[in-house]
Amino acid sequence: MLIAQVTETINCAPDDLLSFVMDPEKYAEVDRKIRPVTWVHRNDNVCEFGFRPGLAGLPAPPAVSRMQLTPGRRVDIVLAPPPANRLTRLLSDFDASFVCTPTQGGTELVRTLRFHFRPWIRWIAEPLLRRWLINDVQDEVRQAKYYLEHRVT
Repeated sequence: MLIAQVTETINCAPDDLLSFVMDPEKYAEVDRKIRPVTWVHRNDNVCEFGFRPGLAGLPAPPAVSRMQLTPGRRVDIVLAPPPANRLTRLLSDFDASFVCTPTQGGTELVRTLRFHFRPWIRWIAEPLLRRWLINDVQDEVRQAKYYLEHRVT
């Protein structure tokens, strides 16, 4: 399993951060892994969206993610269930989260991504993507922090 985790304090309320995450088209401005977002469907605290993922500059099959919001606390992300993601599931499974805890300086964010590569590709995918993924997630969180702390309201 390939895991990337970044912790950062962001000067905003947890709900502001989680609202930003639940808007995939807006969040794609800071997360190049989900560009381009091709469609979005939101129903209460669940959001599904289609996108053309890219990892380490390598194209991947079109994917559909499902985000589940726990207001004020977290967003959990998984691949949408079949029939979506047939090609993606041949290579790996995926889950991620944004966990928010209110702090004196705003919100402590713990951003986690987990890739579960199939055995036949794990031996090459994990070493190839490990350094790139942690650097990319650090950059993503840094850009999200800047966006949330400097946006014009």
